[in-house]
Amino acid sequence: MNIPSLLTLPNGLTLAAYENPTSPTEILSGLIPAGAMDEVQIQRGVAGLTASLVARGTTSHAYDVLNEAIEGVGAGIGFWSGIHNTGFSTKALREDFPDMVRLLGTMLREPTFPADHLERIRAQRLTGLREREQNPGAVADLLFTQALYPPDHPYHYDPSGTIETISGIQRDDIAAFHKAQYAPTGGYIMMVGALPAAEALALAAEVFGDWAGGEPKIRVIPSVDSKGTTVEQKIVGKQQSSLIYGVATIPRTHPDFMPLQLANMVLGVFGMMGRIGKVVRDEMGLAYSARSGLEGTKGQGAWSATAGVAPDKVAQAVAAIQAEWLRLGQELVSDEELNDCKTLLKGSLPLRLETNEGLARTWLDIIYYDLGLGYLDNYAKRVDAITAEDILRVTHQYFDIEKAVLAVAGP
Repeated sequence: MNIPSLLTLPNGLTLAAYENPTSPTEILSGLIPAGAMDEVQIQRGVAGLTASLVARGTTSHAYDVLNEAIEGVGAGIGFWSGIHNTGFSTKALREDFPDMVRLLGTMLREPTFPADHLERIRAQRLTGLREREQNPGAVADLLFTQALYPPDHPYHYDPSGTIETISGIQRDDIAAFHKAQYAPTGGYIMMVGALPAAEALALAAEVFGDWAGGEPKIRVIPSVDSKGTTVEQKIVGKQQSSLIYGVATIPRTHPDFMPLQLANMVLGVFGMMGRIGKVVRDEMGLAYSARSGLEGTKGQGAWSATAGVAPDKVAQAVAAIQAEWLRLGQELVSDEELNDCKTLLKGSLPLRLETNEGLARTWLDIIYYDLGLGYLDNYAKRVDAITAEDILRVTHQYFDIEKAVLAVAGP
């Protein structure tokens, strides 16, 4: 497969472009290192509010003008924020793409944060946070994360913030966060679509090349050595308990991540939610949905199993999940099951690469995590090289049941 063309600007922004001549559209997807881990305690959620407001008006464009310019050509521009980064994207036809990139650049660099839009977005966020308090799955997820990662760890905190912090954030706080954190240094932009790669790179260099760079951020993500614990929260009026059970594992860049990913597919993904789904759902009839997932991020992401069960069946469901977890680290997986999961893992990648959006997201991940430009060409070979012994080893090594956290929310 062809690889993107790369260009790193003097301000520390890395540009990449991949030509897809079969498509009339062009996608830009980017990241800058401005996220929840850059917030102070009393302003949890300010990164998310900032990302939501940068498209609401600039020094040269009122919100209505921006909206008309984007929607008038059927394009789109979006922003989001997470723990590590603020992300942004635009999609447009080839002929409209340069104008959209210029608008995007203006939004990133010259937002005005209109007060009326801040209050509108604040009200939406507060409504969402209040609704979350009544959602057992969301509460369990919050409990799990806070128990798994200690208070001095950036993953301990929900990027959405809290009712108290969101209520207290002022426009000046948002402007200050933008001024301090929004900078090109350490950022990445990936473009995919109809434009020749050289033309796309030249456009991005023109728009972002004079963006003043900040100092490179040295981000230390502490290691996690959690202790097994159970945390619970009661929610009045609910009939079912949501449980999350798991451990912190390894970063996305770790050489064992792909074998661990395959182990997770065996446990809680393949077919009807893997072995966990087969036992907890099909054989025991404890839950409509029981599955597992593995996070890939810069630090130690979590492996977790989730299920929604009757309150008096929580212990039974957890015991069944534990049994499958331990069995995978004690018995070699069969050749048939291993090969089926390998086929699923290999087959999911081509599906992601069928669209410009999928290509942009995939290549951005590869560049961001420094996985190597040969990652896609070597992907199938790396999956095929994983053995049953590898699955047993990584399960035994990283799924440490003594460090497992159980979070339960329900009646």
